[in-house]
Amino acid sequence: MQPLRETDVVLDDTARRQRARERLYVICQLSGWGFLLGLQVFFTSYFDRKGEGRDLVTEVSVLTMVIALGLLLSHFARPLMRRWGWTQMGWRQVVPRVFGLSLVLSVLWSVLGYGFTYGLMRLPWPEGNYSPFVLFALSCLNGTVLYLGWMCVYFIYHLFDRFNRSEIERLRLSAHVKEAELRALKSQVNPHFIFNALNSLRALIDEDPVRARGAVTQLANLLRYSLQSGQYETVAFEDELRIVNDYLALEQVRHEERLRVKLDVSPDTLALPIPPMLLQTLVENAVKYGISMRPEGGEIGITARCEDGALLLQVTNPGAIGPAEDPARTSESTGVGLRNAAERLRILFGERATLQLRESAPASVTAEAVIPLHSPRA
Repeated sequence: MQPLRETDVVLDDTARRQRARERLYVICQLSGWGFLLGLQVFFTSYFDRKGEGRDLVTEVSVLTMVIALGLLLSHFARPLMRRWGWTQMGWRQVVPRVFGLSLVLSVLWSVLGYGFTYGLMRLPWPEGNYSPFVLFALSCLNGTVLYLGWMCVYFIYHLFDRFNRSEIERLRLSAHVKEAELRALKSQVNPHFIFNALNSLRALIDEDPVRARGAVTQLANLLRYSLQSGQYETVAFEDELRIVNDYLALEQVRHEERLRVKLDVSPDTLALPIPPMLLQTLVENAVKYGISMRPEGGEIGITARCEDGALLLQVTNPGAIGPAEDPARTSESTGVGLRNAAERLRILFGERATLQLRESAPASVTAEAVIPLHSPRA
C-alpha cells in the first residue's frame, strides 16, 4: 500500500468541498424557488381569481410552470457567470454585469411565461384597466428585482467562500513555512552539538585511553539520540535528561572536580514533551561560559517543575551577563544555538513559550525556558 501523499489529501479535501457546495446549491435553489411558489399559491388562493375564467388547479399548474422556468433560467445562468469569471471579479466590475444579466433573465422569463400562459395554454387575458404592455413591464420589473436578490445571495456566498479558501491557503502556507523553518533549525543544531561532543571526547582520549572506551559508548548514545531526535518535533523530557547526563559525564572527565552538577527534577515532568536538544543546548552553554572560562569552575544546576500550566526548565551556572554575554550577541556557535532553541519553542508551542537568559544572583546566570503544557502542535 502506498502512503497517502499531501497532494492526495488536498485533492480529496477539494473534492469534498465541491460536493458540499453542489449540495448546498441544490438545497438553496429548491428551497428559495419553492418558497416563492408557496407564496404565489397562497395569494392566489386567498384572492380567488375564478372571475378570470381559471380554477385553482389551473392557477397552481400555471404558477408551478412559471416558477420552474425561473429556476431553470437561474440554473443555466450560473455556469455562464462562472465561465465569465464573475465570481473572481471585484464589486465594481460585478455590479453592472449583475444588473444587466438580471434584466435579460427577467425579460426572457416574462416572454416565456406569458407565451406559455397565454399562447400555449390559450388562457384568457386577465381583466383590468392595465394594458398588456404595462403588465409585461411590471412583470419584467418584478423579475429583475427577484433575480437581483438571487444573485446577491449567490455572490455573497462566493465572497465568503473565496475568503475561507484564501484563509485556508494562508494557514496551509504558514504551516509549510514553519515546517521548513523547523527543519532548517534542526539542521543547524545537530552539527553544533556533534562538534562540541567530539571535542570533549578528544580531551578524554588524551587523558585516559582506558576510560575513553566507556566514554565512546556515551558519545555513541549522544550521536544516536542527536540523529534520531531530528525526526521528531518533541521528545520526552526524561529522554533528553538521560542524554544530558551522558554529556555532563563526558564534560566531568575533562573538567574533573571543576564541574559539579545539581539536579532538582520533579517526577511529574519526566513524561512531558520538549523540543529535542533544547536542554542539551542550555547545559552546553552553561558549561562553556560558566565552567570553562572560570579557573575554579563551579556548579551547574538543572531544575524542572510544572508551574502555572507550563513546564519550567532552568539551567543555572556561575557568571554574569554583560554586553558580550547577551545571547543575541554572543559568539556565533552559542548565539545561533540559543536563538534556534528560542525559535523552535515559538514554532512548536506558540507565543507563550519563552526562553530567556537572566542574572539570578550577583554571580549566577540562569537560562529559563517556559513550555506550555497544552499545545496543539505538541
